[in-house]
Amino acid sequence: MILVEISDSSESKTSLICVDNLRGVSEFSLNFLNDRVKVRASCNGLLCCSSIPDKGVFYVCNPVTREYRLLPKSRERHVTRFYPDGEATLVGLACDSAHQKFNVVLAGYHRMFGHRPDGSFICLVFDSELNKWRKFVSFQDDHFTHMNKNQVVFVNIALHWLTASSTYILVLDLSCDVWRKMQLPYNLIYGTGNRIYLLDLDGCLSVIKISEAWMNIWVLKDYWKDEWCMVDKVSLRCIRGMVPGIFPISQTGECVFLATHKQILVYHRKTQIWKEMYSVKYRSTLPLWFSAHAYRSTMFSWAYLKYLTSSN
Repeated sequence: MILVEISDSSESKTSLICVDNLRGVSEFSLNFLNDRVKVRASCNGLLCCSSIPDKGVFYVCNPVTREYRLLPKSRERHVTRFYPDGEATLVGLACDSAHQKFNVVLAGYHRMFGHRPDGSFICLVFDSELNKWRKFVSFQDDHFTHMNKNQVVFVNIALHWLTASSTYILVLDLSCDVWRKMQLPYNLIYGTGNRIYLLDLDGCLSVIKISEAWMNIWVLKDYWKDEWCMVDKVSLRCIRGMVPGIFPISQTGECVFLATHKQILVYHRKTQIWKEMYSVKYRSTLPLWFSAHAYRSTMFSWAYLKYLTSSN
């Protein structure tokens, strides 16, 4: 399923909906946080949300059980000092169900007031076991767009983002706080009319390339050897008019969820049938894919959730 934030420009308000392949569309609420928040990341049934009125305030919550944890504020520089738009360039949530812990990652290019960014890439990592933040600084020579910075994949104790140039995958290994680069499929051609996206596929890293007529899907079969395998090639002819604005949000072995400016579509791999799951009835201020997140039911034990609540 996916969560989508819908903005009503006429009434200056937003609402959340859940689009489920089995149950259809339903309203979704985070009112139990008692704050106006924006969903920033999703992982294994938990959401990372940032407060809209209070910069630097973050929550990790389970929207199904309505349990949450308010993260302590970092003693480092405020996130508003990150470049370029007053927020961390990258926000990631890593939920390790095996060890019943999570990490929240905020990373961005720092700049002094009135100066250009100096290339310093500052990373803050919250550790749920220690209940505190840690910081490390590195240098990164690539940038990220609003579209692909929302798509972060957590596998093998690491977070993965696609760079704006789509030339490689940037990986943060949380076991040692080290950034590294991962190669994309060797036969993936990025050029005019081709768009590349990074998603999860049943617990594995996956790359989707959308061209004018085709959607090609690769999966990383061997994580340590960077061995990619193409698992699907989908014709886009029957939705040709939507292709320029289409954006894959989540996928499983059975289906792929995609968003356009005003619609949520699902493609069923077995039957090769496309269905419209949701359509905006009014003019939204932003395309639907701008604030859509993959979501699945929690995979954490009740003991972990009790710990999550007791730590507020």
